[in-house]
Amino acid sequence: MASVIGASEAASRPSAVGFIRPERSEQFEEASKALENYKKKDPSKVVVRFKAVGNAPIMKQNFYKITSSNRFQAVIQFLRKELGWQAGEPLFTYINLSFSPAPDDTVANLFKACGTDGHLIVNYSTTQAWG
Repeated sequence: MASVIGASEAASRPSAVGFIRPERSEQFEEASKALENYKKKDPSKVVVRFKAVGNAPIMKQNFYKITSSNRFQAVIQFLRKELGWQAGEPLFTYINLSFSPAPDDTVANLFKACGTDGHLIVNYSTTQAWG
């Protein structure tokens, strides 16, 4: 059987809350500022140029400005919407005719690594074109 602690005994024991006292140090403040900066979305835009490959339909307008903090998945969804393609229809995307980026890559990182003449060139196809 469990023992019952009286009120006087409970008052004399240190509580767990008393041991945890977060102190605001310089490191804590720096970490908080860094976290806030990370949460902010970058308002800058990247010019994305879409180019059809193979038998893919050509878009009427192929230059768009897209927020650089967006994931490449947003570019794929935007392209599907512009082409009028459903989620089940095949769509293959490539950067500069060379590689297919991961959907979680950011547009800013792809532009920094592979930007050409101030644009991020995204090639799209209905069939797999490269590797």
